[in-house]
Amino acid sequence: MIRLSQLAQYKAEGKPFSCLTCYDASFAKAMEIAEIDSILIGDSLGMVIQGHDSTLPVTVEDIAYHTRAVARANHHAFIMADLPFMSYATLPDAIRAATTMMQAGAHAVKLEGGAWLAETIRVLKQNGIPTCVHLGLTPQSVNVFGGYKLQGRNRDAADHLLADCQAVVDAGAALLLLEVVPAQLAKEVQARFNVPVIGIGAGVDCDGQVLVMHDMLGLNFEKPARFVHDFLQGKGNIVDAFRDFHHSVQKRAYPEAKHAFHIAL
Repeated sequence: MIRLSQLAQYKAEGKPFSCLTCYDASFAKAMEIAEIDSILIGDSLGMVIQGHDSTLPVTVEDIAYHTRAVARANHHAFIMADLPFMSYATLPDAIRAATTMMQAGAHAVKLEGGAWLAETIRVLKQNGIPTCVHLGLTPQSVNVFGGYKLQGRNRDAADHLLADCQAVVDAGAALLLLEVVPAQLAKEVQARFNVPVIGIGAGVDCDGQVLVMHDMLGLNFEKPARFVHDFLQGKGNIVDAFRDFHHSVQKRAYPEAKHAFHIAL
């Protein structure tokens, strides 16, 4: 089984690793066969599984239920579970929610935010709970952003994101996840910090790449985001699609330049 130390070693060796969202046992087993390195039980399930128009209605028990299903079937990947909207607004809330996820089978929890998460990250680490901090486009804050928009699009915004990264890494964050930020900014983050950096819509220089499983299987019935690629097209089966994603990430064949946002900062 891949552990956090293995992901850190991949970063040190310059070996990119794969990550996909997953929500049930059958797909989790398929990802094990395809040797996907890490799995995220994402609050994206609110949209792709439950049919909501955002991630906001997802509950702690929703994520825990799907984490248990994934953990039963996949004994290879490093498993992360999202802490859903408002489940970590206070430190006691965060401790309860994170404990639930770890007891469900997660190896780490993912939170969205910045420097304000420092105390929560520190306390969770002290209690044996690794954290992945999601920065850039954070879907739980979509109403603040006014939509799903590119983040860090100028130098001031980029420096603010770098400061947030510094604060959470100093507090003990084990991983960073950057969503929809300029490729140049993601490259700066990857080079500056010694924790693995996972990207989605953040360019090829991140240590790992994540996609929503339904998106990479072509199950997106609206216009897909720039960074989405259909890995099932032309394949014989879903396991082959997962393998293609994994190998494309390892070879840095995905993401291509067309999947990233290129802005001079």
